[in-house]
Amino acid sequence: MTQAIIFTLFTWGMTALGAALVFTTKTINLKFFDGMLGFAGGVMIAASFWSLLSPAIEMGEMGPLPNWFPAAIGFLLGGVFLWSIDKVIPHLHPNAPLKDAEGMNPEKKRRSTLLVLAITLHNIPEGLAIGVAFGAVAAGYPSASLTGAIALAIGIGIQNLPEGTAVSMPLRREGVSRRKSFFYGQFSGMVEPISAVIGVLLVTLMQPLLPYALSFAAGAMIFVVVEEVIPSSHENGNKDLASMSLMIGFVVMMILDVALG
Repeated sequence: MTQAIIFTLFTWGMTALGAALVFTTKTINLKFFDGMLGFAGGVMIAASFWSLLSPAIEMGEMGPLPNWFPAAIGFLLGGVFLWSIDKVIPHLHPNAPLKDAEGMNPEKKRRSTLLVLAITLHNIPEGLAIGVAFGAVAAGYPSASLTGAIALAIGIGIQNLPEGTAVSMPLRREGVSRRKSFFYGQFSGMVEPISAVIGVLLVTLMQPLLPYALSFAAGAMIFVVVEEVIPSSHENGNKDLASMSLMIGFVVMMILDVALG
């Protein structure tokens, strides 16, 4: 539990670091920003497989059902959960016009609130993934390792940099003060330590659910990548750069996980 909290405080800090760019500039190079988003998408895809789905399949071999069953069910449930949340909670994707806000009654919320809610929603599966990974180590599963959980936290921390920037920069461009833009940007990462605690409690108190919990977090993260990260990285016309950055992000996270895990 302590380790999960420490490392999600690190990922929250990386979100704050990305938001802090607002103190140095009012705008950000779109190519650089799209490259960061693509890199973040690659990290999340690799983390979903190497750190979450693969261990879930290995753990499934211990149960009475086929080893692929917990991973498949958990993965789909994770995507359905994020899809359902997206339909209910009002939010606005970075760089999107206000008319494209999603959820219930988004017109009643301010743009700053909608932006923060969007990134906060997407940070839930990241914190949950870290909590579940550390919970698996505490539960003593052979396929779970402390260094692997740390690698996952490092990878998520790296991809949190552009998430903080994705909130603070649009607000700054619209005339919001640097201090408020930074506050809103870093605030979106606060949910990660909370969801990590939930993840640890879930798997330590109900160990048979662990492979489902790991794959649930993976499904939720992949939903975020497909629904938000990749489309956002392509909307400014920098598709090739974003795609190659995604490849690099995937390789970096794969090396981290394999080398440390």
